[in-house]
Amino acid sequence: MPRISNFNWKHLQSFLTFFKRLIVTHRRSLLLLLIGVYLPLQVFGELAEDVWENEGGFRWDVPILLAIHSTAQPQLDVFAATLTKLGVFWGVFPVASAIAIALFIRRRWRSLIYLITTLLGSIIINRTAKVLLHRVRPHLWQSPAPEFDYGFPSGHAMSSMTLVAALVILTWGSRWCWLVIVAGSLFILAIGWTRLYLGVHYPSDILAGWTASVAWAVGVSLLIKPWGRHRV
Repeated sequence: MPRISNFNWKHLQSFLTFFKRLIVTHRRSLLLLLIGVYLPLQVFGELAEDVWENEGGFRWDVPILLAIHSTAQPQLDVFAATLTKLGVFWGVFPVASAIAIALFIRRRWRSLIYLITTLLGSIIINRTAKVLLHRVRPHLWQSPAPEFDYGFPSGHAMSSMTLVAALVILTWGSRWCWLVIVAGSLFILAIGWTRLYLGVHYPSDILAGWTASVAWAVGVSLLIKPWGRHRV
């Protein structure tokens, strides 16, 4: 028995030493996995589950929409209807295309594959979630720019967040990173505001789009590794 106990103890010590070394070696990836993938997915999962079970909005959805709508005026209607187009075809698509061309010219294949995979995957996730959950858009007032498909999660919120999250990851550690974070955050918030101001999304649609995009962008980066010495 003493020999067996000593044998087990040595194996336990060996396992704990290996586990500690594994944590230390991969602490950056594990932290990214926790903060960038697990936590956003938890939020998205909770939102999606409630939408699936309740087939409606959250208690805080309508009050936020009405508060934003209280600021409505004709000039803002035109501004929001124009600005919201930057969330996909007028903004995200041309910017992403220009960056992809630049990466192709510079032969940054890993970064290019990461960008394309992240953006295309985000579109697939968004369309799949919309079809599965069938959440009807809010109809609290006549929108200046109405939408007629399903609303959860917001496609504009997902596309803007996916692009910015991908650019933050691609520029991480460079002099451009903080500029991307600041300008990108303003862009994401502006697009989110337009969707709420126009009355075509609930706030939970926006939040779900943001969290799904962050989880996807970070998750893909852990597989493809487009940063640092892995940039090829």
